[in-house]
Amino acid sequence: MTVIKQDDLIQSVADALQFISYYHPVDFIQAMHEAYLREESPAARDSIAQILINSRMCATGHRPICQDTGIVTVFIRVGMDVRWDGATMSVDDMINEGVRRAYNLPENVLRASILADPAGARKNTKDNTPAVIHYSIVPGDKVEVDVAAKGGGSENKSKM
Repeated sequence: MTVIKQDDLIQSVADALQFISYYHPVDFIQAMHEAYLREESPAARDSIAQILINSRMCATGHRPICQDTGIVTVFIRVGMDVRWDGATMSVDDMINEGVRRAYNLPENVLRASILADPAGARKNTKDNTPAVIHYSIVPGDKVEVDVAAKGGGSENKSKM
């Protein structure tokens, strides 16, 4: 039986969100580099080069790739045999605390864009909570978490 501590889940979510804010996936960088090498148009090559330069600057400076640091979307798979050690919060609250820590990290504050009441007063939560959380309860004794920070444009395009 795996024992998960509350703060371990919180900090893992926070660390993952900071990481994805300033690192592109390796396969993306490789694909952009290959596209750069194949591209014949000087304007397109310059655009690809700028994307690669910006990506490197974000990675080395630990600064967000994009000013729209997204709506946090979390996919969590919780094994039925997992035991939570000393948890005083719900899993929702743990995830949202991780989001809060990530978006308010003094060394790299991320732009909060979530509204507490989008249909009413439209007040910014100032910490990008609540996250959109998708749960799966699965056999086993592991917890697996995938995080995404979906910018407004990608969220608009994810529905028909």
